[in-house]
Amino acid sequence: MSMSTASPAKAPSFVSLFNPLAQRLLRLGRVLGPNALITVRGRKTGEPRTTPVALVDIGGKRWVIGTFGDTNWVRNLRVAGEATLTVGSKREEVKAAELDVAARTAFFRDVIGPYVRRMPVGGLLLSILGAKEIVSDPAAAAEKRPVFELRAA
Repeated sequence: MSMSTASPAKAPSFVSLFNPLAQRLLRLGRVLGPNALITVRGRKTGEPRTTPVALVDIGGKRWVIGTFGDTNWVRNLRVAGEATLTVGSKREEVKAAELDVAARTAFFRDVIGPYVRRMPVGGLLLSILGAKEIVSDPAAAAEKRPVFELRAA
């Protein structure tokens, strides 16, 4: 777990346009597939910050991926170690453990790769998000994309 002093990574501009709509829709329920809202205390302000994330739920385990790298929500979760997941009216407190690079590589290769390949539009979705190396080069993806395993608090 490294704490970068550089500026946080930036998501593509379409994300800032889409996030407010996604937040409204996710408060209604699971209308956007495997997505959820994650609320984490800000590492500087202590104020709760909410953002949509892809929630990977496979085999009874759950993870969130910092698809766009070391963004603010990732940095906040790294410091806080806990968050609230919300889908519709369901809220759940969770503990978050960041995977190291080796575990992320295995996760991308052994969990996400097969999962995405089974989805008809999985590859296209990763391409749109600029994250196709998650499947094509898991080791490279693991170097720049944080992953947190979530467990009930």
